[in-house]
Amino acid sequence: MSRAYVFPGQGAQTVGMGRALAEAYPAARAIFDEVDEALGEKLSNLIWEGTTEDLTLTANAQPALMATSLAAMRALEAEGVKITDAAFVAGHSLGEYSALAAAGSLSVSDTARLLRIRGRAMQEAVPVGQGAMAALLGLDFAAASEVAAEAAQGQVCQAANDNDPAQVVVSGHREAVERALDIAKAKGAKRALMLPVSAPFHCTLMQPAADAMAEALAGVAINAPVVPVVANVRAEAVTDPEVIRQLLVEQVTGSVRWRESVQWMAAQGVTEFWEVGAGKALSGMVKRIAKDATTRAIGTPEDVAAATAQ
Repeated sequence: MSRAYVFPGQGAQTVGMGRALAEAYPAARAIFDEVDEALGEKLSNLIWEGTTEDLTLTANAQPALMATSLAAMRALEAEGVKITDAAFVAGHSLGEYSALAAAGSLSVSDTARLLRIRGRAMQEAVPVGQGAMAALLGLDFAAASEVAAEAAQGQVCQAANDNDPAQVVVSGHREAVERALDIAKAKGAKRALMLPVSAPFHCTLMQPAADAMAEALAGVAINAPVVPVVANVRAEAVTDPEVIRQLLVEQVTGSVRWRESVQWMAAQGVTEFWEVGAGKALSGMVKRIAKDATTRAIGTPEDVAAATAQ
């Protein structure tokens, strides 16, 4: 049975995530300590005891979710499950950084610092209130792209996340995204709703953040991953460090091709997807994309025990 490890993106965060893992596994605790040290602050206190509002801030949520994913991976490894047991790793948006860190392509410290920069840069790229994102349910990527193009009317509105066959997220100027809601409903969307995000991710409005990431990534060591990483913007595996560096820059403004990424892994024979970290959102998407695949979410010591009891 061929396996892939997949790592969640923004929106999966909850106060308290990863705490039980850190208490049960010294190797998981060490991840949070390393992230705290890399950032020069106790992010772990914010993750475990802070407010939802503070944790949801992009600059906090991104390194926090990575830390939780890596802690879960270290817990699995402590029970004898290896990263190299997987044929591929992949992550949704910021989760791609978690995947790269898990596969040894980026150090945990560098990943934490990069995600803090990424979160701040994405937040600052567009003044608060000017950008927005919305989920269109019941439309495929082609239909959602048509909706976005029609809604743009001289502004930016793009299909940003191709999550699964019936869930696409559009991103851009707030007025354009609001227009997209009505257009989507007229074109047969089951639901169209604004998302509670603080910036319009994965569209051309994020170009200032892409420039900031190009600068930040230029000074970071990137190794060839021990397991091929399926990149968001390519929807296929990459291993070359310089290609990875470039794709992480492109990812800021590019679409998250999650549906195609999962389809690609399934086509390579992956039958089992383990979601490593907070939440179960990716597991739900995988089931809607690769209907014959099995999924498992691993975010607690109990999840680790169940996964390693086979």
